[in-house]
Amino acid sequence: MKGYVESAPLAEARAYEEHMRAFVDEETRPCFHLSPLVGWMNDPNGFSCYGGKYHLFYQYNPYKATWAAMHWGHAVSDDLLTWDYLPCALAPDAPYDDLDGCFSGSAIELPDGRHLLMYTGVAAGERLPDNTVRQCQVQCVAVGDGVNYEKYEGNPVIGVDDLPEGASSEHFRDPKIWQATDGTYYCVVGSMGADDSGQILLYKSADCFKWELVGPVDKNGDRYGTMWECPDYFELDGYDVLLTSPQFMLPEGHDFYSGNGTLCVIGHKDEETLELHEETIETIDHGIDYYATQTILTPDGRRVMVAWMQNWDTISESPMHRWFGMMAVPRELHVRDGHLVQWPVRELEDRRHDLVSYSDVAIEGTTELEGVRGRVVDLLVDVRAADPDKPYDEFVIWFAQDERFHCSLRYRPFSGTLKINRIHAGSRRAYVHHRKLDVPGAPTELSLRLVLDKHSVEVFVNGGTQAMTMTIPTDLSADAITFFSRGKVVMDVKKYDLA
Repeated sequence: MKGYVESAPLAEARAYEEHMRAFVDEETRPCFHLSPLVGWMNDPNGFSCYGGKYHLFYQYNPYKATWAAMHWGHAVSDDLLTWDYLPCALAPDAPYDDLDGCFSGSAIELPDGRHLLMYTGVAAGERLPDNTVRQCQVQCVAVGDGVNYEKYEGNPVIGVDDLPEGASSEHFRDPKIWQATDGTYYCVVGSMGADDSGQILLYKSADCFKWELVGPVDKNGDRYGTMWECPDYFELDGYDVLLTSPQFMLPEGHDFYSGNGTLCVIGHKDEETLELHEETIETIDHGIDYYATQTILTPDGRRVMVAWMQNWDTISESPMHRWFGMMAVPRELHVRDGHLVQWPVRELEDRRHDLVSYSDVAIEGTTELEGVRGRVVDLLVDVRAADPDKPYDEFVIWFAQDERFHCSLRYRPFSGTLKINRIHAGSRRAYVHHRKLDVPGAPTELSLRLVLDKHSVEVFVNGGTQAMTMTIPTDLSADAITFFSRGKVVMDVKKYDLA
């Protein structure tokens, strides 16, 4: 990029990355989930198409596998599954805008061909009576060529003066930008309102550099946690969808147990104010490790979502050493009967090989099937009662298993609950180990898809109407898969290895 000059903090981060490339151990890394080259990863940022490739940035500390002053890491892909690392894109180096961190944001291509990153800058703000300094969050932009990005000299483009009355300047982050069909640019930003409860603010612009407040598109009203982070707002299958990640949620039944979790609001927006009229509110992922979603509209018209495969309450332990964190497999989204449906991107099916298939396998008790094992597999299981008049009590899949350790997925049709569990996965810490979801209608027939990739499992229930995600601390040598039923069942199994 002509005239581009790296700041000292960015040059230092890039030099450190280049040095650490020699120490990358591919054997310990997931095969098709993006992880950082080195250091720490959390929220996905800047998920976009540019220059014929998918770009995915991420919250990033290159120097240590713990959270610290946030940079933006950067990777590109042709297929959403195989990622190549590019140099660190942003470093905290602007004294008045982002010296304490370049927090989450998004990206879009400008009409002149430049790639624009919109992010939250964090800097010291108001000094409080106890002599501590309150953090101040503002929205900034940088433009570049897909590798190098120059911060706009007019930053911040949305400052604290652009907040509605009473809104917090400390909790104001994660802009998600898009362009409407009439050419107007919009972005939604997570905010904490005057009532100390989350809200999603909408701004508009003609050029991405001068923004004005439109108003809130939705307000928490102290219903689901506190601050609403990482918003996304889009049209899908005749509905309007708001995704966000609330902090500090209280559980409701088997929903929202993760504290810091995910929320999907589906409805229809007001065509003038763009405010969302809520019709359905539900968890995006019922598992343990799924947070900070962001979506993209692909060139072929699919709405695809990615998320950080982690939970803030379970980050004390990892099998990784020089790096920590990974993204979930990208998922194609639809709305069916007013509810979110999600399924791994179809590109994953191109990775399948060496099919092992069984049909109408009758089991009662414990069963292993020859050829069905592994930690990088795509496993499809359909289970049903052997006799419709004699329902079974429970059905279990054990995976990542050896003589000592295992994870499990357990379904009990009488209660209609599906439970994912890693209590016996080898953890040495008493953090979150299991979660449940309620399968609507408590059917005796269940369709499951388990996508395993070394350190994780993602479960898709009944064609993607529900999902559960969990990281796995167990050594990779534990690769057995076992089935168990209390009562007679019949199952169909397909297992693919994944390249």
